Amino acid sequence: MFTQPIFWAIIGTTMLFAFAFEICIEALKSILFKTLTTKQQTRYLAKEAIRKNNEFKWIRETYKKLLGSKAIEEEGEIILDHDYDGIKELDNNLPPWWVYMFYATIIFGIAYLIRYEVLNGNNQVEEYEIAVAEAKIEIEEWKKTAKDLVDVNTVTLLTDASDLKAGKKIFNINCIACHKADGGGGIGPNLTDENWILGGGIKNVFNTISEGGRDGKGMISWKSDLKPAEMAQVASYVLSFQGTTPAEPKEAEGDIWVNPDTPTETKETPQVITTDSITAKVMLK
Repeated sequence: MFTQPIFWAIIGTTMLFAFAFEICIEALKSILFKTLTTKQQTRYLAKEAIRKNNEFKWIRETYKKLLGSKAIEEEGEIILDHDYDGIKELDNNLPPWWVYMFYATIIFGIAYLIRYEVLNGNNQVEEYEIAVAEAKIEIEEWKKTAKDLVDVNTVTLLTDASDLKAGKKIFNINCIACHKADGGGGIGPNLTDENWILGGGIKNVFNTISEGGRDGKGMISWKSDLKPAEMAQVASYVLSFQGTTPAEPKEAEGDIWVNPDTPTETKETPQVITTDSITAKVMLK
């Protein structure tokens, strides 16, 4: 929460309104004070002095008692014996905040000694290595949902309905002029057959959308207009045309593309039985 810009924007706006409110209140007090008569102003100032004197009075008096300081007329009781060229020193108590902080450092030191020396807690190097390992895990988790980090090497075929719907929207806005709404092809090639000019599959289609088609002819690069996630969505939608039947399909262009990752079936070589082999088997019997 504290790392989100919106959080600090809300805090800043709230403080700005608080300052503006205080300024308005003080301005209103000043205006009202000037409308009072001299007698009324004197009475008001006297009440304000009493109020300010009583404000936090208990805290001030408690702090003064903790200091153990003496009134000027009683300082003779705490004057030390030594004298430096007429300059004398008072034996005042240390300020309470200083004393309590000193005690706190002693307690902290004991706890630290037990934690890291007696109980063998992690040292700074170990803590750093643990923090780095945790950060790497968090980065990997974040990458799973950060779709715009995708590139031609990491893109995968999207099958989620929401991604295909988003891809269809992008296709209808940018691609139907050349490929038609049903992918049958116009200026651009037919997207429903198995033939591809620059290769099929999600990686090749993503790369073609990103970098554009053939030099001098073919579609433009879309990487400056579409985010990586959007290119992955529209590439996946384009591949959903495979096997469909458009109204007016354009002639196939390019070569039939075979996915290199698809395992090919290996056929066993049939055994040829000859007269000599039959004779050999009979002789062995």
